Amino acid sequence: MKVFFDLFPVILFFVTFKLSDIFIATAAAIGATIAMIIYSKVRHGKVEKMLMINGLVISILGGITLLLHDKTFILWKPTVLYWLLAGALFISNGFFKKNLIQQMMGKMLNPPAAVWSKLNLAWVIFLIALGFLNIYVFKNYSEDAWVNFKLFGVTSMMFVFMMAQTFMLKDYLIEQPEAGSSNIEPSKEKKE
Repeated sequence: MKVFFDLFPVILFFVTFKLSDIFIATAAAIGATIAMIIYSKVRHGKVEKMLMINGLVISILGGITLLLHDKTFILWKPTVLYWLLAGALFISNGFFKKNLIQQMMGKMLNPPAAVWSKLNLAWVIFLIALGFLNIYVFKNYSEDAWVNFKLFGVTSMMFVFMMAQTFMLKDYLIEQPEAGSSNIEPSKEKKE
């Protein structure tokens, strides 16, 4: 369910683009992202940082796209978002000794510090590469191909990257207790 929630603005952008044009799709994506921020705040009392960053980037670049009626800005939006995230991961780890990947995944994984650093660097490289790939696609292919790439290509690459990461880190997975079960062993009855 969370995956659909996270992809909702992209899916809405895709559907709206197919039914109309990039400008109406941009407005729909901005509206959906703002609605998600409001929903998260009302429902959970907080908004995830990633959603706030995405909301800020799409509101600014999407807003400029609509204001100037120039699609260039929305085409750059994924690249800007990926590079901002890569920069945040790199700077927080390198200069502030805070590994954001470790903070996000620390409850699921327990590898040594060196592995956390490599994982952080892998995400930085992956996000930078995605940013360049986005530029390549929007400069060399049609608008329609870019919209398809944005939903299907990027989502597939993220999935493959995360699956490869999971496979490589499987030895460090922390066992999660099953819902409804407790970690308390049942008491053993004394034999008479």
